[in-house]
This record gives sequence, structure tokens and C-alpha cells, in this order.
Amino acid sequence: MKKNRERFSSKEREFVYKFQIGSERLELRVPLRFPVDENASHLHGRLMLLHSLPCFIENDLKEALARFIEEESLRDHDSDAEACLEAVKSGEVDLHQLASTWAKAYAETTLEHARPEEPNWDEDFADVYHDLIHSPASETLLNLEHNYFVSISELIGERDVELKKLRERQGIEMEKVMQELGKSLTDQDVNSLAAQHFESQQDLENKWSNELKQSTAIQKQEYQEWVIKLHQDLKNPNNSSLSNCINSSEEIKVQPSQFRESADAAGRIYEEQRKLEESFTIHLGAQLKTMHNLRLLRADMLDFCKHKRTQGSGVKLHRLQTALSLYSTSLCGLVLLVDNRINSYSGIKRDFATVCQECTDFHFPRIEEQLEVVQQVALYARTQRRSKCKEARDSGNQNGGSDEKSKNAERNYLNILPGEFYITRHSNLSEIHVAFHLCVDDNVKSGNITARDPAIMGLRNILKVCCTHDITTISIPLLLVHDMSEEMTIPWCLRRAELVFKCVKGFMMEMASWDGGISRTVQFLVPQSISEEMFYQLSNMLPQIFRVSSTLTLTSKH
Repeated sequence: MKKNRERFSSKEREFVYKFQIGSERLELRVPLRFPVDENASHLHGRLMLLHSLPCFIENDLKEALARFIEEESLRDHDSDAEACLEAVKSGEVDLHQLASTWAKAYAETTLEHARPEEPNWDEDFADVYHDLIHSPASETLLNLEHNYFVSISELIGERDVELKKLRERQGIEMEKVMQELGKSLTDQDVNSLAAQHFESQQDLENKWSNELKQSTAIQKQEYQEWVIKLHQDLKNPNNSSLSNCINSSEEIKVQPSQFRESADAAGRIYEEQRKLEESFTIHLGAQLKTMHNLRLLRADMLDFCKHKRTQGSGVKLHRLQTALSLYSTSLCGLVLLVDNRINSYSGIKRDFATVCQECTDFHFPRIEEQLEVVQQVALYARTQRRSKCKEARDSGNQNGGSDEKSKNAERNYLNILPGEFYITRHSNLSEIHVAFHLCVDDNVKSGNITARDPAIMGLRNILKVCCTHDITTISIPLLLVHDMSEEMTIPWCLRRAELVFKCVKGFMMEMASWDGGISRTVQFLVPQSISEEMFYQLSNMLPQIFRVSSTLTLTSKH
């Protein structure tokens, strides 16, 4: 059969097309190799261009060429099938082997014969947790999670104290050495001491990092095993271990934190004094209008991530709501503005990673592990982008074009570009489940960005992801910055807020075509250092851009 296929693949036929121009009869002869891999329409276009054929035969030639290819291909397939059947009849092909090959191919491509999927631990645990958090055991789960959080927080507090003592001791040593510099000590001695200090800090940080990693791993394993066992016992009421499990559950109470409680209390009072908030209800859409909730807040972006060390009623309600919606179609997201490096070493990325480390994530990988996966995916994407840029540059050089843009893209292929973002998942944060890390550059600090700026288009893509992945609440930095600076004057803030408001309004109107018009909550956050006067100016601007629902006052006539 292989020989027949080889003969069939190298077969060549001549296509003949006769036509008439006036009184002159012409004939077109084209050799075609079968099977024809090229599209018939593309081949027809090449023939018209190559032989300068008149336009009035275009349709007729196309039909004749398609008919010729179809007939000849069918004839070849028939002859090839007959040759295969003759090979089976003559015994050249093993009939049992052929039947086994057919049966294997059928089983691999038919769903009813496919192997059942192996059970997935993460999915099973998610189902179990979802059942328990919607049961009377929810308070016990939250208390246990809070106790684990307090334990890790105290461990981090001990680490910070030890690192602070080490730095103070090293600072004193360095001052003494600097006083002796030029007398009994040289620059080499100072450099040697600085290197020793750096190595000591690294060793201490690595020691605490390993201890924290080990503690969180133990907590995660204990928590998951306890949750599975509790669920199994609740499904079997006659199980004798159920009473023991319930008793142990009742004993899980909130443990008070011993570290920084007074400082946290003072910080909370200060934050509440600085926090400002305005809420609006709007309707968007041309014919079928959809109601959305908008909030304008003066708050720190990380306030939605941090756990409170005291379990007040409001804190417990926030935490319960986040836990209840963890495996639901009402997720909460947050936009963080980051640089073009995928790590957690500086700026708000480091602060966010610190908040994530304060509480064990019992459902998703640690933030460091998620970033490693993002780096691998981004490296593959950047490699593909680099090869395409190289091809484009080579093409541009052949055409005499400029390749400056391609060189810049190749030079920066190790970093993500402004407007691109990566996503991390979390179950251990106070009020959010998903963090969008949006890459921005220094251009967002200028006052001349437009609606086509990469940061604005990144927001559009984030909102699209929210629509396709059941994220119904999203928090956005209104001014596209997390901290204020000198160049951000009142006119600058008003222009930037107006731009973001209008763009987000347009994106939200697009949502109706993306998700069919689902009600969502969008929170616009401004830095805490902004003045109250500026905040209320932004608050007055929002109803002018969005269509805010107004209340009707009904009065009766006497």
C-alpha cells in the first residue's frame, strides 16, 4: 500500500482549458501534480496573473479548474482504494493487524471509549471546601484559618525583630570602622566588612525564608487533611469519630495575636479617618440597560488584601464573604500597577508579596511559585515574539525599511511590555481572589496620555477577562498611579480622572456584548495622600460622565 501511495502522490496530470477571443481560439495547458495541496482559488488567481488572461473568462476558468481537480482527485482515490483492497485480498497486508489499527484509531477518537479522567486532588478539595463553607462549619473553618494567620504573623514578627537587631549591630560596627578609615584601616577593610554584613543578612533571610516555607507547607497539609476528614465525618453521621471531630471543631477559637496589636489598633483608627468613599448606581446600554455599581474610594490598594489581626464583626463578615465566593461566579479582582519585570523584589510588588506571605494559601500555590510559572510562560511568548521581530526586521531590511523598532523589541525581549499583564490567584487575602499585575512605564506620570495608551488598553483587556471569567467586582487605580508626586497637580488629576472615567464607561458598554449584560461593581481608588477637596471634585465629575440613577419623590395631591 505504501508503494501505491508513493505512486499516487507523484502523479502529474495536465489541465487543458479552451477559450475564444473574437475569432481566435486559444488553449491553456497547465501541468498539475496530484494530490493538489494548494487551494483551487489561489491557483486560479496565479494562473490569471501569470498568463495575463482576460477577465471575462475568470469565473468559467475557476469552475473548470475546480471541477478538474475534484474529478481527478476522486479518480486517484478510487484507484488507490482498489489497490489497497487487492493488497488485502492477496495477503500482502495482514488483516488482523489492519483490524487492530482501525480499532485503536476508533477507540482513541471516540468519546465513549475514552479513559475516564483521573481524580484531581485540587478539584476534589475545592468541592469539599465549597460544601463546608456553606454549612454551619464555616465559622470553625474561618477561626482555624485566622489562628494559622496569627501563627505566621508572629513568626514574621520574630523575623523582622531579629533582622532589625542584626542591621543595628552592623550599623554600629560600620560606624566604628568608618571612624578608623585612613588611620588604621583602608578602603579594602571597609569593603570586606560590608561584604560580611551582606552575607550575614542573606544567611539570616534564607534561614527565616526556609522556616516560613516549611511552616506554611505544614499548615496547608494539616488544614486540607482536617477539612477532608470533617467532610467525610459529616457525610457519615453514624461514624463514631464524628463526635470527636465536632468536639475538636468547637475547641477551635480565635487566638489573640501577641505582636503589634496596639500599633494595629492605632493604624486602623488612622486609616478609617483617612478613608473616604462615595457610591453610585448607574445604568448603561442603548436599549437593554444594565445596572452597575460604582464606588470612589480614597484608600490604599493593599487594604483590600491585608488581614486584620483582630476578629471584629465587620472583619469576619468580609472574610466570610470572600470565602463563600471563592468557588463561585462572583469573584473579586484588583489591578496592581507594576514594572516590566516579573518578580516581587521592589515597590508595590514586594509589599503585595509580603501581604500574601502573612497568611497561608490553602487552595493555590504560593505567590513565588505562581510567578515562576508566569516567568516560564512569558519566556516562551517572548521567544516567539523575538523570532517574529527578527523575521520582520529581515523583511524590512530587504525592502529598505527602518528596523529601529525591531531592534528595540529584540533588546527588551526579556521583559513584558507596557499594557500587558499577568494574573495571580489567591484565597488568603482579605477581600480579593484575583490580582491583575498591569505593566506600566513612566509615561503614565505624564499628562499627555490618550485613550490608545497601553495602560488604558490594558484596562480594557482586564475588563474583558473579568467578563469571561466571572469576576464581578474589580478595583482600579483611577489616576493610574499608586502614589502622588509633585507633577500631579489638580488639573493633571482632573484630566487623568476624566480620561479613565470615559474609557472605562466605554469598556463597560462593550461588556454587554461580551457577557450579555451582567451587573458588576467597579471601584475607583485614589491615593490616600490626595486632598479631600480633590476627592470631592472627582466625586462630582463621576455623575456627569456616567448616567447615575436618580431617585423619584412621589407626593400626593390633597
